[in-house]
Amino acid sequence: MADYRFVKYETLEGGTIARIMLNRPETRNAQNRGLLVDLNDAFLRAEADDQVRVVILGGLGPVFSSGHDLGTPESQEERRPGPNQHPSIVINGGTRSGTERRILQEWHYFLENTRRWRGLRKITVAQVQGSCYAAALMLAWCCDLIVAAENTVFADVVGTRLGMCGVEYFAHPWEFGARKTKELMLTGDTVSADEAHRLGMVSKVFPQAKLEEETLNFARRIATLPSVTALLIKESVNQTQDNQGFYNSINACFSLHQLNHAHWAEVTKGAAATGTPEFGVQPWQTAPRPRPAEKSASGVAAG
Repeated sequence: MADYRFVKYETLEGGTIARIMLNRPETRNAQNRGLLVDLNDAFLRAEADDQVRVVILGGLGPVFSSGHDLGTPESQEERRPGPNQHPSIVINGGTRSGTERRILQEWHYFLENTRRWRGLRKITVAQVQGSCYAAALMLAWCCDLIVAAENTVFADVVGTRLGMCGVEYFAHPWEFGARKTKELMLTGDTVSADEAHRLGMVSKVFPQAKLEEETLNFARRIATLPSVTALLIKESVNQTQDNQGFYNSINACFSLHQLNHAHWAEVTKGAAATGTPEFGVQPWQTAPRPRPAEKSASGVAAG
């Protein structure tokens, strides 16, 4: 198997644990197309390996992931025609135009990828630290379990910074609860690791210095379970969620996400597929750091 450019892959514990690390620390592990394609290949590599029982997904550097890559030079280069264009840009709808192109590309590389990883035939553990914003939530939520450093904060800021109704894999109400999702999406506020643990979204919270060690210990414990038992536990829970409407909800919200893109593309006359300042959306480049979602604070300074 070839080495990857944007992720690191290794097996531990005699091959029973695979560890995949996002490897763009200089961009806070922003998800460009090359990273997503590498990540999918690495997940499938772990799935195909019968020795592997548990897969850990983490990110190198201080931040698990800052979400979608919104314009680093590397991301722009892989989208433009030329020797460094990524092959995925001209397949799976990439040569179509308008909304059709966006729907097909986002379906393949954002929505369907994430659903595939949720259904991976191995137990998956997200190891997160620092900021876990927007599309980073998709990577954490597709895993069966989430282990967080004490400094982790979770947020989806695309409503307040891009005028969007959430990311493509809209699992928010299932992870945060319905009203908390509305609050967090409408304000862009953050949830701490401890609050995420209280909500049941995070399984364990460790000091940053012990995160890697304790995540591996947690994975070792899970890897001792018979593989068929682990798989059927996972599938029982996933099928229960799907029977409760999870799968259809994800599909419906993806359609709303595309409608949101189409709205902005129309009102900006094709200049942008997200909200812009003239429509009251604060640019993500200059937006202040998200504030914590505090129980007794409205977020408005007293007059």
